[in-house]
Amino acid sequence: MYAVIFTATVGDQDSRYGQMAGQLRDLAMADFGCTDFISVTEGEQEIAISYWPDEVSIKAWKQQAEHRVAQQLGKDGWYKHYKVEVVKILRVYDGP
Repeated sequence: MYAVIFTATVGDQDSRYGQMAGQLRDLAMADFGCTDFISVTEGEQEIAISYWPDEVSIKAWKQQAEHRVAQQLGKDGWYKHYKVEVVKILRVYDGP
């Protein structure tokens, strides 16, 4: 299993941002193998973590047409700065 960790400094997020984010989350989970997606914004800082079965799914998602549009909108102003980290999960522990 893999996780994609997206951290960003929020820029000018217009009304289109929230709608597109929700649609893309649903699409990633329905068609690209994403198993979970968690996102939190506090002040100007945003973090989103998505979970994937393999790197092939992550790479396919990165190239999806609507996702590429969102990536460009992010570069054009939705975000002042962002970082994407792809990590392999070695262990998972659960509690009560």
